[in-house]
Amino acid sequence: MDKKKSRHLERIFKGVANHWRVEIIFLIKKNPGITLEEIAEKLKGNLRTISEHTRKLTSAGLIRKKYQGLFVKHTLSPFGEKIVEILKIF
Repeated sequence: MDKKKSRHLERIFKGVANHWRVEIIFLIKKNPGITLEEIAEKLKGNLRTISEHTRKLTSAGLIRKKYQGLFVKHTLSPFGEKIVEILKIF
């Protein structure tokens, strides 16, 4: 495996290396288009904490954000979809 691909895999797996982020991606899977406020409400988490975790998931390439007016809608990327399937095995 080349170094570029292994670094990419590292970024993806570090992206889900937190219980909040795992919960967030499963929630987004069940609720595509969910907003940050809705994620925080459903997970009973602090808005700033959830915001930071969604930022890290976006940086890892696992979720996508779509800006619509005052709201940001979250969906899984193709890699995010694959990670959900992998996590379901465990």
